[in-house]
Amino acid sequence: MKLEAARVEGFLRDPGACRVVLLYGEDAGMIRDRAVGLVRTVAGSLDDPFLVVELAREEIARLPDEAASLPMTGGRRVVRVREATDAAVAHVRTVLKSGAPGFVILEGAGLASRSRLRTELEAAPDGAAIGCYPEEGRALETTIRETLKQAGVSVDSEALTWLAGQLGADRAATRAELEKLALYVGPGGRADLDSAMACAGDFSGLSLDDALFAATSGDVAMTDRALELAIAEGAAPVQVLRMAINHLHRLQRARMAMDESGASAAEAARSLRPPVFYRKVGQFNRALGLWPAAALAAAIQGMTEAERGCKRTGWPDQILCRNAVLAVARRAAAAGRMPSR
Repeated sequence: MKLEAARVEGFLRDPGACRVVLLYGEDAGMIRDRAVGLVRTVAGSLDDPFLVVELAREEIARLPDEAASLPMTGGRRVVRVREATDAAVAHVRTVLKSGAPGFVILEGAGLASRSRLRTELEAAPDGAAIGCYPEEGRALETTIRETLKQAGVSVDSEALTWLAGQLGADRAATRAELEKLALYVGPGGRADLDSAMACAGDFSGLSLDDALFAATSGDVAMTDRALELAIAEGAAPVQVLRMAINHLHRLQRARMAMDESGASAAEAARSLRPPVFYRKVGQFNRALGLWPAAALAAAIQGMTEAERGCKRTGWPDQILCRNAVLAVARRAAAAGRMPSR
């Protein structure tokens, strides 16, 4: 069966009669997070040698036998397979036909959208396929709020908006950043914008922020260096593009304030919530002078198309990302060289 988003949380708490579940998608951290949760739910532990066994991709032929094994201590055996591929299809069919009592968890972060393994489990009454994709919007804000709440920390609206613009590309990385923020604020504390920026502001390095501000203010060389560093430090192409889109939207809102009310660039920038980081105000104001509203709309469209391309299996996501960001930098640089009228 194919689980819709509304049913996923209930399934993770109680997979019921399901015997094989496939976790697939672009968010490797979410896949690991959900796999760990399911192991704990079914086996009660991650490292019980009688109840939990992990198979490498090249050991997939052992799957039917491991799923059929009865634990000496009672309970339900969990078989976890990392890096599952379509090579597992025949063995999964054997498990499903045999009625083996074990619970099989397949982690398939790299599976194609037309994967035979995914199709097989979506069609099986006692199988399940769950998509794991980077969170955004309200879903991401809920995850941020709930993760901090579990640590005894609340978060104000400006900090929540800022964190949602920085995090989300990988569930594990998001959780790690929020745990660091919770430790920084302390139990019973409240995360405000200053604490969020101070603690989580170096996510994938400040180099990613440097790249985006440099791009929209026309510094092509700085954009290239900072973007290269951000990707080397672990920034995913989809994350970079989403942050770029968010940055362009903020410029767009400020530009509209200038066009509609006659506000200066500085006044328009100050009106934004959350506010522009004080060290970046100069670059932001310069960018406002280089980007008319129509050009910003076109840049946002270009970034959105690049993000879609990054999600297509087999497309060169890093190249698409770099080209999209550098195109913005070159456009801003060209605008800066134009004689004023």
